[in-house]
Amino acid sequence: VQFVESGGGLVQPGGSLRLSCAASGFTQSYYAMGWFRQAPGKEREGVSCLDSADGSTYYGDSVKGRFTISADNAKNTVYLQMNSLEPEDAAVYYCAARPVQIVAESLVLLEVLYDYWGQGTQVTISS
Repeated sequence: VQFVESGGGLVQPGGSLRLSCAASGFTQSYYAMGWFRQAPGKEREGVSCLDSADGSTYYGDSVKGRFTISADNAKNTVYLQMNSLEPEDAAVYYCAARPVQIVAESLVLLEVLYDYWGQGTQVTISS
């Protein structure tokens, strides 16, 4: 499984960015795609995920109402639309895939359940 991430960059507070993650090499029928982020000196944090079985989406509390995850199945690409960006959103953003369906909402962004990871794309927030 391979991912090609893009869309990171420098944006002013209050601005928007859209991250893309093009995936290839999946052999299983089910997977969930997630976005995680890691800021310097901090642990990696689950941002959002999308369940391929039913399209359910989940968001971390810090991004609810500002970020939107979506997918284009024809392009095998998942997106993260980030609006109203704050300085605290600055981080390296990673896409990842979880080949196990999780029902418990409290576990859907549990990092250890994600087997495949992209290389990360930097998001910088600065005026």
